[in-house]
Amino acid sequence: MKFKIKKKDKVVVISGKEKGKTGEVLELIAGDAFTPTRVLVSKVNMVTKHKKPTQTDPGGITKIEAPLSMSNVMLLDPKTNKPTRVRIKTAANGEKSRIAKSGETIA
Repeated sequence: MKFKIKKKDKVVVISGKEKGKTGEVLELIAGDAFTPTRVLVSKVNMVTKHKKPTQTDPGGITKIEAPLSMSNVMLLDPKTNKPTRVRIKTAANGEKSRIAKSGETIA
């Protein structure tokens, strides 16, 4: 699947309990016909996880990021640092690039 959001992009949460928080995309979790595509954003949607101790890990209670639905995040415009919609532009040589509303190319 092709997505307009990729790893290491800066995104902002636009709905839900984490609304307004920004972070970097750590992972994309592709869905299917019945489950939505989800994203893992750094320092956003932190949940408490209880881990059993193992020989290598002492275990205990830790905080980790939980995935958000992709519809709840929006890409940040690198020029204005505000949420923006993205379009795909195809060059003459067939190379595709993502363009923000401000006209700035997103890496």
